[in-house]
Amino acid sequence: MPEGDSVLQLANRLKWMPGREVLHSDFRVPALATASITGERIQAVWPYGKHLFIQAGEQILHTHLKMEGVWAIHAAGSRWRRPGYTARVVLHLSPQHPSGPPIEVVGHELGFVRLYPARDYPAVVQHLGPDILDPCWASEEFRDTGRTGRDEALRRILRRPDRSLGAALLDQRNVAGIGNEYRAEVMFLTGLHPAVPVGRVGEEKVAQALDLARRVMWENRLEPHRVFTGDRRPGMGTFVFGRAAKPCRRCGETIEQSTLGGRFAGGDPVLDAGELERIIWWCPHCQPGV
Repeated sequence: MPEGDSVLQLANRLKWMPGREVLHSDFRVPALATASITGERIQAVWPYGKHLFIQAGEQILHTHLKMEGVWAIHAAGSRWRRPGYTARVVLHLSPQHPSGPPIEVVGHELGFVRLYPARDYPAVVQHLGPDILDPCWASEEFRDTGRTGRDEALRRILRRPDRSLGAALLDQRNVAGIGNEYRAEVMFLTGLHPAVPVGRVGEEKVAQALDLARRVMWENRLEPHRVFTGDRRPGMGTFVFGRAAKPCRRCGETIEQSTLGGRFAGGDPVLDAGELERIIWWCPHCQPGV
């Protein structure tokens, strides 16, 4: 699933859209079958965590990539590189030059597509925690809380001490933007097993994990390929993510894999009951078990 840095890069790719008129709109999802933003002008494009928002006139188009989503940009009338049945949103925007063809923007395999009045935006994002890639993450107050985004995220994680830190970091209600790859690498870099309870870790270590997540995501936010090890060679950029049964780059022990949110290794009792089951990776030497 794309993480916050991927959606930020997507929003950057779409920065040319504001000011363009929507010449044609086609929403290929049942709930929006008769909806239209044709004739509206694009006002803004921005990310929030893993979500992408496009404001057209007084309406907001809200999409999420989920696992397979992708946006394609090309001249209207040109051949699509992906099957037509995967399209969920098709927009034709005014061209750069009057004599040129409209610019076609197509959202394929999007996880969801929503359209609502711009005035509803605050309520829509109310459940989300602070965006970890917000430039003002550690300097400005978050939603009249009296705390910065960083401190509010820390408070939200600490209020459930029995929860695993791995699950807490992935919960978009605590902090928006962290996905499974960043969770895996941050837990390794902090020397903590993903299933360790927040209360056992303590505030200082939780803050360290959160600050490290911000740092590595910020450093990777404009990179085409994420790098955590400092080695940009293909296949060398991660410590544990996707490296089950391979040797730890730090100590040589074999990287292990299981799930968090479902049954833990060996069919032990359920951890974080009710959480979405996700794969975890860890080094048994560098990240002692719980």
